[in-house]
Amino acid sequence: MLSASFLSRFSLRIALAGLMLVSTLLVVDAQAQKTDTTTITIFAAASLKNALDSAAAAYGKSTGNKVVISYAGSSALAKQIEQGAPADIFISADLDWMDYVDKKKLVKDDTRFNLLGNRLVLIAPKDSNVSLKIGDGFPLAATLGDNRIAMANVKSVPAGKYGSAALTKLGVWKDVEPKVAQADNVRAALALVAQGEAPLGIVYETDAAAEPKVKIVDVFPEDSHPPIIYPIAILAETKNGDAAKAFIDYLKTPDAQAMFTKQGFTVFK
Repeated sequence: MLSASFLSRFSLRIALAGLMLVSTLLVVDAQAQKTDTTTITIFAAASLKNALDSAAAAYGKSTGNKVVISYAGSSALAKQIEQGAPADIFISADLDWMDYVDKKKLVKDDTRFNLLGNRLVLIAPKDSNVSLKIGDGFPLAATLGDNRIAMANVKSVPAGKYGSAALTKLGVWKDVEPKVAQADNVRAALALVAQGEAPLGIVYETDAAAEPKVKIVDVFPEDSHPPIIYPIAILAETKNGDAAKAFIDYLKTPDAQAMFTKQGFTVFK
C-alpha cells in the first residue's frame, strides 16, 4: 500500500510537470505571435524608389510587417502582373498602365486612386556647363551634336512617353529622335547621365533630386505633356488584402506624405 508521503510527492511532481508544460506552451505561443507577420509585396515605378523605400521602412518598423518592393518600368510591371506574378499592390507612373491592368480585371474594386504627381526635367552631369532654356523649337538637337540624350523607352515607359510627348509638342522631336539612347526605365536613364555616358537626359524632377551627380538644366512646361500622375491600387489576386489596405492607408498619413514631398513629389489629397 502506497504511503501518504509518497502520494503527496507524486502529486507534487505531476503538478510541477503540468506547470512546466503550460509555461512551455505560453512561450511557444508568444514566439509564434512574435513571428506572425505579413509580407506585403509591391510592384512600383522605378522613380518611386527613394521615397517609397523610406515609407516602407518606417511602416515596417512600426507594425512589424515586412514590405518587399520590386521596382521597374511601369510597363514591365504591368506585364508581369498580367502574367500572374504575385503582388499585393501596384503603383504606376502613369494612368495608361494602371488602366491596362484595370481593364483586365486585375485590380481590386474600389481600391484605385491617384497618389502622387511629378514634374519632367532636362538634366546634365553635375560638372556640365550646358545651358538650355526649354521652349518651342529650342536647340536641343544642335546642343547634342553627335552625342545622345538618355530617356526611358519612349514607346512603353511613362517617363519616356512623357518626354517624347513634350519634345513633339515643342517641335523638336523629329530632330532629336535619332539621338535618343533609350533605357529600360527612368532610373537607368538617370544613371547614364550620372555616369557621364550621356551629356543630357530627360527624367522626373524627383530622380534628379535623388542623384547628386546630376543637375537640372530646365523644367519642361506642364502643358507640353500629359499630367504626370501615379495611381495606386490593390491587386485582385492579393492574399493579403487587409495588410495591403493598411499600408495604403499609411501612405495617406502626414508622416508618409512628408517623405514624398521631401523627395519632390506632389501629393493628391
